[in-house]
Parts: sequence; structure tokens; C-alpha cells
Amino acid sequence: MISFKGAQFPKDVILHAMYFYLRYGVSYRDLEEILAERGVVVDHATLNRWVIKYSPLLAIQAHAAKRRTNHSWRMDETYVRVKGSWKYLYRAVDKYGNTLDFMLSERRNTAAAKKFFANALASNGIPKKIVIDKSGANKAGIREVNRIFRRLGCPVSVQAVQSKYLNNLVEQDHRFIKRRIRNMGGFGSFSGASDTLAGIEVANMIRKLQFANPKLSGFRQFVEIAG
Repeated sequence: MISFKGAQFPKDVILHAMYFYLRYGVSYRDLEEILAERGVVVDHATLNRWVIKYSPLLAIQAHAAKRRTNHSWRMDETYVRVKGSWKYLYRAVDKYGNTLDFMLSERRNTAAAKKFFANALASNGIPKKIVIDKSGANKAGIREVNRIFRRLGCPVSVQAVQSKYLNNLVEQDHRFIKRRIRNMGGFGSFSGASDTLAGIEVANMIRKLQFANPKLSGFRQFVEIAG
């Protein structure tokens, strides 16, 4: 459960504002006006602080609450502009398109791929195979994970399958994230980008009905995840 102790606004107001921003193509200033029309006077800078503060916490809750995923993964990275330069958003879905994990990285290399796979394994268990593109760094990252398993005496091995055709699923899934980012006009800091993207990913998981009560509205599911 996320604590909103000390916040100047009620929990539902904060979560409603966050969900509206993360799910739909509005700016902070647009959202400030929308809330003012409903009698809630809050500055756009405060809205930004809410998203930055609570989105990573929501992502942790979402990983714990999401439905069980498949053991066949699709992994890819896409570009995100931060302070005028490109960073790399690592993402993975299962063969049905359900979100597994995500991570913004300064670099696209074996170390970043290894870190991403380690995080994904910790929150989703060990897959039978991971489909990747022709990236040598991603393949090397999977090899490193398998080496760790062997050192720990774990009798499993993750199969790496390099196939652009099979990986189209995760590439198509990037579209929701990229579309939402495009309306934001870029990010001013790496930490701010990482935190905001965590919230956008949670909104995307809700859109894909990955939680226990898919018949609830998106916002009500968002509130349930927060606890």
C-alpha cells in the first residue's frame, strides 16, 4: 500500500490526476485547467511532483499484483529522448503481449541487458525462452544470466531465440508508450523520465487487462493497485 501521508490533497484526487496524465495525451498545464474546471486548484508543478514521486511506487505494486505471465518472452529496446539525447527503454512482454518488465538505461550494452534480465527474472520467474532481435548485447546478456545460474548450481538454462519476425509483438507494443511520450515533448532529466515511464507502463498494463479486476474502470484498477 502506498502512503499518501502528508499530502495536501486527498488520495483519490492525486490518483485521478496521475491516471489522467499517464493514460491520455494531456500536458501538465492542460491537466491543471481540467482540474480547475472541476473545482480542484492545483499547480502544474505539483502535478509533476505527484507523478515523479508516486509512479515508481505504483510500478512496484503493479508487478506484485499483475496476473501470471507466460514463460515465452519477447524482449526489445526502444529510444527515448532525455535532455536532447537518446536513452534506451528496455521492455519485455510475453507471447500474449502482457507486459513483463521495463527499464530505462543510459546505455545499450551487455551490462544494461544483463541488469534488465536480472530485474525481469526477479519479478516474473525464469522463462523457457527469450526472443530477441539481432542485438549481440542482448544475446550476451542472456549468456551472462545462464552463467549465473550455473554458478549457483541452478539446473535451468534460458534459450535465446534471435528472430525479428517473432519479436514484432514487443515492437508493436512500444507504440502505446511512444505515442504517450511524443505528446510530452521529451524529458528534462533521466530520473524524471524513468519515474514517469514507470507510471505510463502501469497505465498500459491496465489497458491490457493484466490485473485481477478487469471489469472495473481503468481508474478504479489504478486505485486498487495503489492499495
